[in-house]
Amino acid sequence: MFKPDISKSNVWILKLVLLLSLFSAYTFGQVPKDAMPAHATLTIDSHVLGEQRRINVWLPEEYPSGGDELPILYMADGGIAEDFPHLANTLADLIANQVIPPMMLVGIENIQRRKDLTGPTTVKEDLQIAPVVGHSALFRSFIATELMPEVEMRYRHNGKKGLIGESLAGLFVIETFLIEPQLFDYYIAFDPSLWWNKHHLLDQSTSYLAKFPQQEKKLWFASSHTEEIYGYSKQFAERLTRAKLPALDWVYCDEPAEQHHTIFRATEEKALRWMFEVK
Repeated sequence: MFKPDISKSNVWILKLVLLLSLFSAYTFGQVPKDAMPAHATLTIDSHVLGEQRRINVWLPEEYPSGGDELPILYMADGGIAEDFPHLANTLADLIANQVIPPMMLVGIENIQRRKDLTGPTTVKEDLQIAPVVGHSALFRSFIATELMPEVEMRYRHNGKKGLIGESLAGLFVIETFLIEPQLFDYYIAFDPSLWWNKHHLLDQSTSYLAKFPQQEKKLWFASSHTEEIYGYSKQFAERLTRAKLPALDWVYCDEPAEQHHTIFRATEEKALRWMFEVK
């Protein structure tokens, strides 16, 4: 029988009311959907993943008539029913206001999100969150060997690449930053799930940072004070400080006012401004 912690009962009730109100708002259409920006969609028959993947590409207005080569921002959770429209609209506004330079956005739609974005785990609870987990290395190989060449063949680019993601996608961003840092120039992670596999990636981060290449990289990451998120993100920031990597420009944003489900939209503009702002 469930016996609630009386000392926390008021907090639990408030959370329940909030969840119900959010459910009702979505059910009855009270939460506005993001406008779908003009974009292209392509499919890739991935030999690495053994499946067909749908890719969404947003380009700034000036791209068709201009000759500039653009940086590319890759995003996990990049489906049209996911965060792709919102991020594309945010980029469009910042570019139109000349806050950041023009860039293209490449969104990767999910099929089995928890399979693609997580590394191997030995934790029983982790193994129960989805039928298959732990294939992040394959997903990264797909991006590097199949997706990037296809995008770079189709569009004008300047060779600069970034990766952005939230939660498990944030975990994938940090994992890629540590394990294969050469793949991207810019890394942005919101509330990365560093608790995965008993925070194994965090535990190994000092070893990875000791071998970090002497190449210019930029990293921005943030955490809400959500349980199991904040503490590990703060520890990762401390390890970055101790590593003293001269070629790495990085920022950690502690966001106590945000929750796990609000931090992406609340801080994405802050991240993009820091990462790309026109000086």
